[in-house]
Amino acid sequence: MININKFSIGATAAITTSMGLIAGLTQGDTAKTGIVTGLLIIAVADNISDTLGLHIYKESEGASDRDVNSFTYGNFFVRLLLVTTFVLIVLSFSSLTAFIISSVWGLLLLAILSYLIAKSKKINHWQQIIRHLLVAIAIIAGSKLLGNLILKMIVR
Repeated sequence: MININKFSIGATAAITTSMGLIAGLTQGDTAKTGIVTGLLIIAVADNISDTLGLHIYKESEGASDRDVNSFTYGNFFVRLLLVTTFVLIVLSFSSLTAFIISSVWGLLLLAILSYLIAKSKKINHWQQIIRHLLVAIAIIAGSKLLGNLILKMIVR
């Protein structure tokens, strides 16, 4: 059985941040290279930063070195892998299509993650899935609105 605790934080961050970035930057004539660059920065710099913070947090909880390292590496590699899937989507499709596919892909991944969490906690999976998807949709919508606002401010 997969220990969901070792990667759920990183997976959630990778999915929601990637969807938000793509939603916010697929406005107007945003170049694919800008979106891919942003995603790769998330995959590396933001990932290392968050992973270090989580590593220190786990150490402060008094977790064993083995648990801390397992959590740290699991978080880092899951984030890297998931952001890479969004990079591939952006590289493979036009901006609008990439936005749609990445949103569906991200929501699907979050639904699966939410289901696994609910199953491990033995709680109602539909409530968990709906709650998490609503937050993700708010992130997508807010990022899209912010991208539109910034574009209008720059273009005028």
